[in-house]
Amino acid sequence: MPPDRHAAPHFIFMLTRDDRTASNAEALAEDALSAGVRHIGFKDVGLPWSRLGALARRLRDAGAETYLEVVSLDAERERDSIAAGLELGVGALLGGVHAEAAADVLSGAAIAYFPFAGDIRGHPSVLAGAAPATVADARRLCGLSHVAGIDLLAYRGAGDGGDLAAEVCKAIGKPVIVAGSIDSPKRIRAVAAAGARAFTIGTAVLEGRFHPDRTSPVAQLRAVADIVSALADQGDGRRAAGPIDG
Repeated sequence: MPPDRHAAPHFIFMLTRDDRTASNAEALAEDALSAGVRHIGFKDVGLPWSRLGALARRLRDAGAETYLEVVSLDAERERDSIAAGLELGVGALLGGVHAEAAADVLSGAAIAYFPFAGDIRGHPSVLAGAAPATVADARRLCGLSHVAGIDLLAYRGAGDGGDLAAEVCKAIGKPVIVAGSIDSPKRIRAVAAAGARAFTIGTAVLEGRFHPDRTSPVAQLRAVADIVSALADQGDGRRAAGPIDG
């Protein structure tokens, strides 16, 4: 579906620091639930799968939409992480760079899959290459039937992240989730204006980037929620509808 630039995007709080699931992810999850956040994710590195499984159950029981972002770039580890995400019962899989190879793992699975677009390198993950190549890769990926949309590291590249997000949103007919280095209200507004269905924030909340005087995670999360609410008010009160499922 085309991007809706009049609807405020979903805010996905990632229980992460420096591109890894945080050691205190369980406590951060409780902070997020207390703040009213209902889209919550974690990554496939940082904590053992046993803890991630318990965390996913807790979030589901609380009525939250859950997300696993795969940042492992090795093809075998990526397949293992996707399979583990299915076992955990998360609502959506984000990331990964081997979308074609993931097709058989995802076959028959009722889960939304949003692979990274573009040339992804290293960890923490960065986006290499020029914008036209990233846009072309997003188009290619969206031609795959098991791909629900794109996970875009718009602010991890060399150019303007808001402009790149807008180009990708315009080029494809599936939802875009903008992830990585969204560390200011200005960037939230830019991804909303681009037409992104959702955006993720992790480390920036823990660093207190969204409220200068209130640095607790709960206060920071509420500050982000206030920004999204203001965007909804500016867009005739509409928010992105339902789960992020393509």
